[in-house]
Amino acid sequence: QVQLVESGGGLVQAGGSLRLSCAASTRTFSSYVMGWFRQAPGKEREFVAAISWTASSTDYADSVKGRFTISRDNTRNTVYLQMNSLKPEDTAVYYCVADRQAWGREEYDYWGHGTQVTVSS
Repeated sequence: QVQLVESGGGLVQAGGSLRLSCAASTRTFSSYVMGWFRQAPGKEREFVAAISWTASSTDYADSVKGRFTISRDNTRNTVYLQMNSLKPEDTAVYYCVADRQAWGREEYDYWGHGTQVTVSS
């Protein structure tokens, strides 16, 4: 069982930046693909970004490419999502995910409780 705890959400003006963090409670963090999904009010949940076990590969939704960067620190059991040039349409609850085998938009076994990101215009 892996527990994921997100932090770093908040309210920011359009054009601003936020960095989300996700701490994982597992001794084998480096064996998990990590990622981020988001869900806006009234919309379906959508994939945001994923990073492979050793950070050699990353994947992004088209809507965030060039603005968001996913990274991980396997010594700290933590994955990050740096969000720049934020837009009001980025407003959503952001969820950290983990899985040993999934990649990109596939299903992930473990989900955090989410952190709210609100971008004002």
